[in-house]
Amino acid sequence: MAVFQFVSPDIAVDIGTNNTRIYVKDKGIVVNEPSVVIAKGDGARNIIAVGDSAEELIGRSPGNIRIVHPLRDGVIVDYEMAQVMIHYFVSKAIGTRHFVHPRVVVTMPGEVSKVERRAVVNAMEKIGARSIFVVEQAFAAALGTGLPVYEPQGSFVVDIGGGTTEVALVSMGGIVLSHSIRVAGNKIDEAISGYLKKQHAILVTERVAEQLKLDLADVRHVESYDHIAVVRGRDIATGMPLTVDVSMAKVSEAIRETLAEILSAIKWVLGRIPPELASDILQNGIFLTGGSAALPSLDSMIASEFGVPVSVARDAGECTTLGAGYMADHFDMLGSMSKGEA
Repeated sequence: MAVFQFVSPDIAVDIGTNNTRIYVKDKGIVVNEPSVVIAKGDGARNIIAVGDSAEELIGRSPGNIRIVHPLRDGVIVDYEMAQVMIHYFVSKAIGTRHFVHPRVVVTMPGEVSKVERRAVVNAMEKIGARSIFVVEQAFAAALGTGLPVYEPQGSFVVDIGGGTTEVALVSMGGIVLSHSIRVAGNKIDEAISGYLKKQHAILVTERVAEQLKLDLADVRHVESYDHIAVVRGRDIATGMPLTVDVSMAKVSEAIRETLAEILSAIKWVLGRIPPELASDILQNGIFLTGGSAALPSLDSMIASEFGVPVSVARDAGECTTLGAGYMADHFDMLGSMSKGEA
């Protein structure tokens, strides 16, 4: 009698504040969905929707429905819901057989506490991972960009996600120098929402703020930039629907303080680069990855600020997942770090 043994494929799990992506060995990214859970009341037994289906219900569900974002600023803040969400995504990616135990490469911000790190590892253990390799997001992003991270030369990457910005100098298969701040795309959106609330007395959804960010012609404040956007939201005073005309130059000005924090993080790393690798950065430049990397003219702003060439990576929003996926494709080469101690 033939005995069939199911072997789970190695996978990479990129848990982001806004989106979670699952890479399956030899298949690529098979899941890319919002990191959101909708539940009725408390507890994991009352889950209504996860990911894409949950996103569709936001703003269209009754008041007793709870919208949960299990991650904030790149780290897990609701462990129970994060576990439910990750299990759902992994099951969607590789199936639901209870005896399937994948080897997992999981991404994580560079500067997290031991408790935050352990929460991610525990979540992977709960889904049945038989081996876990933790990789810093910046290294995975550099690898996914196609930079020569295993060569004896410096590669400089700035990964601007939803919750964190990871700045790192990578060389010889590791991170030489890095800095992580919990300021990224979401903080930019919040700055836009705050400006609209203060200056126009209008409340807008996260989607509206994000769209305004993407519609900017230039993140730098240019006096001659007179484009006007029509913004729809809710009047703070009356609660009634409201439409206002908003100067995009003023929107650019509103996010400058947030962008200044990202520039400061880049400056912190640039100012500490070893002399042996400095010439590599001057020659090859800085590479931007992450969902907010394509913010209009952000590359020009950084280049002009530091006098270094700046490029936006191809498929910038997926670089971290692709880099972690490359590691999943070569899991046997990851060595003794494959239990999550790294």
